[in-house]
Amino acid sequence: MIMNECEWLHRQLEELPLFKYPFNLEQLPHNGIYFFYENGEIWGHGGNHPRIVRIGTHKGDNFRSRISSHFLLNEHKMNFDQMKSAPSDRSIFRTNIGRVLLYRDNDEYLDIWNIDFTPRIKREKFGHLRDIPKEKRIELEVSRLLRESFSFRFIIIDSQEKRMGSHGLERSLIGTVARCGQCGPSENWLGKHSPKPEIVKSGLWLSQRLDADEINESEKIIIADAIGKTKRWIGGNNEGME
Repeated sequence: MIMNECEWLHRQLEELPLFKYPFNLEQLPHNGIYFFYENGEIWGHGGNHPRIVRIGTHKGDNFRSRISSHFLLNEHKMNFDQMKSAPSDRSIFRTNIGRVLLYRDNDEYLDIWNIDFTPRIKREKFGHLRDIPKEKRIELEVSRLLRESFSFRFIIIDSQEKRMGSHGLERSLIGTVARCGQCGPSENWLGKHSPKPEIVKSGLWLSQRLDADEINESEKIIIADAIGKTKRWIGGNNEGME
């Protein structure tokens, strides 16, 4: 039986170790593409294999920083106020989970949560509308969910041009999983409460690049090579840390 691209991708990635919180940032590379999994989410290709629920990458050499921002490994970032952006403003992943929590509870604070307070002009214009204690409670719950329910794998891709953009690998990886007619969310998937129809429909914590083309044969070679490189890097890195 011929497997489709989504099954191929899932099976290839299962050659790599799964990282769960807590983990050591020093065990992560400086550049790469990550693949998140979520407790209770199973693929549709037979058997009890975890389903990819998010794919992402980063600019510069900031892979570790990106992962750190998702899991909020720097607790000092919780010391924000009306004139400082909250952790979720640095992670659309966190923003989307927070949106789900508010939308599920019919909480009108969703309108404020949707504002990106990273730009100073937004903080000056709308900062007085913020309920900081409430935001901190939401941020803590987002962190709890990510740390308890999510895990990830990664492949090392050093070139930013190869990772992201209109011709980057991230785009076709997302398209591969999003287009799969066999993989879908479970009945109790948290993302079904999202106000973003793209998330609800796709079963992914993503709203962009969902209509991208699937990976092609040349990209499969790049992925397989990257997995081999990543396995060697992880092995050597672990040896050096013992």
